[in-house]
Amino acid sequence: MSDNEKQGGEKLNSGQQQQILFVMLIQQHEQIAQMGLGKTENPQTGKTERDLKSAKFAIDTVVMLEKFTKGNLPKEISSYVTETLNKLRLSYADEKKKENAGSGKKDDGNEKS
Repeated sequence: MSDNEKQGGEKLNSGQQQQILFVMLIQQHEQIAQMGLGKTENPQTGKTERDLKSAKFAIDTVVMLEKFTKGNLPKEISSYVTETLNKLRLSYADEKKKENAGSGKKDDGNEKS
């Protein structure tokens, strides 16, 4: 089956292909964030490593994508982006608290994502 066909042999139109690519881009950044949060292993190293800076960068990228596509996405995809961001932000906040608790620092609230 070609890349532009659904199960059942239906061909995807250009808009549907673009929507799938957009969702895949969001998923890619979600995976990068999850690796940075230490939630999944890095496929290159096979290790689970925390890198909150890379996680924040990935989350901020999804925030930017959400901002620049606002009003231009189908409701289902827009909801998916919002849900993904909510999940990532909560995970990031939890990991940041752990980091601050381990270092004895208080979260000053200046870092946003």
